[in-house]
Amino acid sequence: MYKLARQIRFAINPFAESMEIGENSYCAKPTTNVLGLYLALWVQLESKINPNTGFVVNVVDIDRVVRDEGVKIFDNFIKQKFSAKQEITFEHVVCLLSKTWSVLENKFLPAKISNLTLEIMPARKLAIRERNGNMLYFSEKFEFAASHTLWNKKFTNTENDAVFGKCANRTGHGHNYIVEVTVKSQQSLERKRQENSAIKAGEFEAIVKKEFISIVDHKNLNTDVPHFAKANPTVENISEFAFNCLNGKFSDCTLDSVTIWESDRTFCTCTSAINNMES
Repeated sequence: MYKLARQIRFAINPFAESMEIGENSYCAKPTTNVLGLYLALWVQLESKINPNTGFVVNVVDIDRVVRDEGVKIFDNFIKQKFSAKQEITFEHVVCLLSKTWSVLENKFLPAKISNLTLEIMPARKLAIRERNGNMLYFSEKFEFAASHTLWNKKFTNTENDAVFGKCANRTGHGHNYIVEVTVKSQQSLERKRQENSAIKAGEFEAIVKKEFISIVDHKNLNTDVPHFAKANPTVENISEFAFNCLNGKFSDCTLDSVTIWESDRTFCTCTSAINNMES
C-alpha cells in the first residue's frame, strides 16, 4: 500500500463575486488580483500502484478535481463569513475539511483519502484523518538553536569516531533545530457549532515555549540539560524528550506527536510517551 500526497495552492479574494483562475499553480490557482487569502490543501491518497501507469493517482487529476470540487467549498464559505463579518474558527475549518472529504472521496477510486491538511500559515496547519472530522489535528512549528556532541562513554575514541563521525567532535557542534508539535482535539457536534475554538493558539505556544523551548534553546544539550547527561542527544532522543516534556501539559487537547528536524534532510517523530525519562 502506498500513500501519495499532493499540495494544491490557491488564493481567495473574499470580496470578489467570482474566482480568478490564473495559470500558475506553483504560486496559487485560483489566484487573486488583490491582496487575498493564501491557503494550501494537502490531499493524501492511499492505494496500490496502478501497474499500467506506475501511479497511485495521476497528480494532474488530483489538481483538476480538487480545484473543480474542493476549492469552491472554501471560497464560498470564506466569502459568506466575510460578508457577515464573522470569524472563521478552527472548528469551522474541520467542517470544511470534512465536507471536502465527502465531496472528493469517490473521485480517485480505488485510491482512498487518508488525510486532508490545510496549511493556514507557513508554520501552522490543521488536519483531519477521517471523513467525519471528529478529531482535529493542530500543528505548529517552532525553532531553537542548540549544540551537542554524540558520544558513548562505553565506546573507545576510535569506536565513537567510527559510529558518530563528525558528530563526535569533542567540543561539540550546533544545529538550528525545527520542532513541530501536533495536538488533537475531539470535535463533538456541539464543539463544531461553537464559535470559540478548543485550541487557543497563544496558550499552546506559551506551553511549548515554557515546557520545552526554554529548556533547550541556545543550550549545550550534553551539559545544560540534565536528561542528556545519560541519553545521547540524537534527533531521536531529542524528539522523545520533547514529547515527554509536553505530554499532559495541554488542558483542552491531547499531544499527538512531536517532530524534530535536525536539518532539512533529517527528522524524527515521536508519537508516544517514554516512561523512563529522567528529570
